Amino acid sequence: MFDYLRLRRQKGLNMNEYYNFEFDKRSEGFRQNFLGENEQRYYLELLNPVKYYILARNKYLAHRVLDNLGVRKAELYCYYNPECRLQNEDAVAYDLDSVCAILRRKQVDSFVIKTTESFYGESVWVIKHITFQDHDALLERFDGKQVQLSEILGVNPLIFESAIHQTKQFSAFNESSVNTVRFMTALYPDGTSKITATFIKIGRTGKCVDNAGGGGNVDVCVDTQTGTIQHAIQYDGWRNIKDISHHPDNGTPLNGVVIDNWQQIKEEVLRFQQAFPYCKTAGWDIAITDEGPVVIEVNDMWDRTGQYFIRRGWRKEIRDCYLAWKNYYQQHPECFLEFGRLDHQMSTKKFETMKL
Repeated sequence: MFDYLRLRRQKGLNMNEYYNFEFDKRSEGFRQNFLGENEQRYYLELLNPVKYYILARNKYLAHRVLDNLGVRKAELYCYYNPECRLQNEDAVAYDLDSVCAILRRKQVDSFVIKTTESFYGESVWVIKHITFQDHDALLERFDGKQVQLSEILGVNPLIFESAIHQTKQFSAFNESSVNTVRFMTALYPDGTSKITATFIKIGRTGKCVDNAGGGGNVDVCVDTQTGTIQHAIQYDGWRNIKDISHHPDNGTPLNGVVIDNWQQIKEEVLRFQQAFPYCKTAGWDIAITDEGPVVIEVNDMWDRTGQYFIRRGWRKEIRDCYLAWKNYYQQHPECFLEFGRLDHQMSTKKFETMKL
């Protein structure tokens, strides 16, 4: 308890973080460089301003922004929103008939349906085949179950986007899910970008998503320099994590595998960050395809779990980026008129007394 209270005073660490990350067993290096929720929010208030949150969190807006920036991603087939009574160009629908019309016109057969602002793989439907009917459509899910399109459409906005076909190497990890690489990146005032950390979320057999919340609970660290997989774990809940070397369901080797074309993949992801200055530190969920890296999602307020996967904290990297932008805005106040007020507010908070 004394150890926890000391870390709470020094770093703003909360009790869940101390317990979940097993700080009582961690090295001093991990303990000092761990970035907790409270300190992370302090930095991200400046790096990822609240006025830009929606550009990353709303999947429809993220599609539109990334399209205009030339960032490779899934193709947007349809945006369904029952409040959008005016149907524009070719992608916006507001009822069952208009959704069916768009999917028919685009000759869509297989696709993915997502809610626009869900997290952790929630509310994702992978559709293998669609059969159009008179006033509805029958959807065949990835697991063989069938559902009417009318049963999915409701009051919540949805996006319909193209299915992603990952490389053979990534499909071998688990073929039922798209196994994404989380790239933690940082953009600096001089226009350069850096990769803070990389790790892969791998699904379990029969699951269509790759995260723990949706049934996937295999995670591996990727050595950012070499692309070598290491520190594979099976996650069955906090303090119920075990080291593994192979996928627990299919036996595919994990540790020691080198990701194909890793250097080229890194270069492209760094360009993604340079093209998306709204979030100066982003967590990119990237699918690896034969055409190159494809953006699945951009996270502006990413969680801290990846520090467990990579066996080190990323506090220094995020803090360095924060200090670089803080210094830039102090020298160029015309670029960020609110900085003075924001900095004043922050200075009165409890972080003033912490060893930041």
